[in-house]
Amino acid sequence: MSLNNTDRRIRRTKQMIRDALNELMEDVGFDAITVRDLTEKADINRGTFYLHYKDKFDLLEQCEREVLDELAQVQGHVEGLQLENFYEHFNRGEPLPFIVKLFEYLKENGAFMRVILGPKGDPLFQVKLKEMLAEHLLKHMVKKARIEMAVPFDYFKAYVISAHLGVIQEWLFSGMKESPKEIAMTAFKLTFLGPRRAAGLISDEPNEKNSP
Repeated sequence: MSLNNTDRRIRRTKQMIRDALNELMEDVGFDAITVRDLTEKADINRGTFYLHYKDKFDLLEQCEREVLDELAQVQGHVEGLQLENFYEHFNRGEPLPFIVKLFEYLKENGAFMRVILGPKGDPLFQVKLKEMLAEHLLKHMVKKARIEMAVPFDYFKAYVISAHLGVIQEWLFSGMKESPKEIAMTAFKLTFLGPRRAAGLISDEPNEKNSP
């Protein structure tokens, strides 16, 4: 068998195992899952499972790490942006491309993201996701702004990152009715305008000369 065929077979097998994990976590939660459950659901033998993963915890860790690494790559695009780019896109009524890519990725991996961020998922993954968003997105944006903050950064970080995670979860759990571009613009508005303007309590919108 050629190397390419072997690689495809490995990828297919691992995807079958991960699909089984998604379904079982949604049904019974991670704690109740056994390797036997996974192999029966994926229709493979235990030996095949142990070729790729040490146990169910290693499987979950690898799945989560892959998602976080790929999301970090998406968020890495913010590093080349200047503050003016944020104003330009907002004034044109367009979300930043990297935010659209973020939601496109979340949609492509919607089955796993709904489960892992849901009530039967892994609470620690939410912590890891928040840390990743703060490291690759928020710190860079604040650094670009070069302004004196009105509140301590740690509280600002906790507020904004939790709000973004809330938007992501609501979109995933409500069936992703909006397109990635539409929900990206919603998240962009909430970030750029702040809660009062987004709720319509303040009517004036910021521009490059009158930023929020």
